Amino acid sequence: MTKLNLQECLILADIIGDTPMTVISGSRLKHGMCDAYVAGTLPDITAALVFDAYCPDEPCGFGNDADALWRLLKATDGWGCINVDTPCAEPLGTLIQADTGTAVRYYGDIYHALLEPVHPYPNKAVRLLTSEDVQHLAEAPIEVQGNGYKTHEAMVTEGIAAGAVVDSNIVAIAHTYAETNLHTDIGVSTIEAWRKNGFATAAASLVAQEIQAKGKVPVWSCGEDNTASLRVAQKLGFTEIGHRTYVIPASRK
Repeated sequence: MTKLNLQECLILADIIGDTPMTVISGSRLKHGMCDAYVAGTLPDITAALVFDAYCPDEPCGFGNDADALWRLLKATDGWGCINVDTPCAEPLGTLIQADTGTAVRYYGDIYHALLEPVHPYPNKAVRLLTSEDVQHLAEAPIEVQGNGYKTHEAMVTEGIAAGAVVDSNIVAIAHTYAETNLHTDIGVSTIEAWRKNGFATAAASLVAQEIQAKGKVPVWSCGEDNTASLRVAQKLGFTEIGHRTYVIPASRK
């Protein structure tokens, strides 16, 4: 197993490619915001693990050699599950079960791309966020502060964010979570008490408009049973383009 340095992470980013299903890992690799490990020697590797700094217990695995992926996983700490290409999920799960005696379950991760102009959903409470909103973000509940950037300032200046602002309080947010040369992943969240007001849809629509204005493709991913998120993606005009799968040992999740 080899832990990659920053220059090697750039090579791995090129290996995994720039697609809707690699945008998060690719962004983290290019910006030095992850730990990455490979089996083999770059560029001829058999498997890779990318631990996103913002979600370190859910590494993404690349390559369809289940044995190599399991060897990498066994040599690392802190993970609770792994997100892999769907054809590799059951072979990897079988290895984990046989080696540890722990039951494994599988959970689908669905990826969408916005291949047409985003459907607009204006809402009087929702607007793009600016540097003037940084303090409001810092004071907001953690679930609507956003992440993917080192600071709130960076999120609204280097990235794109929109929020529902009620009585000067941010109650919902959509923001760019990861960005590559071709794609930009969108993250959304709404405080539970303010759900079902259309805030997430309106905020995500604004963010997607800005992404498309930059000539990039907005990406949306969520769990297979996250009906609320899937409904928002459908409203905005996203097209389902692929699946990955979480392999989740019972003793870890």
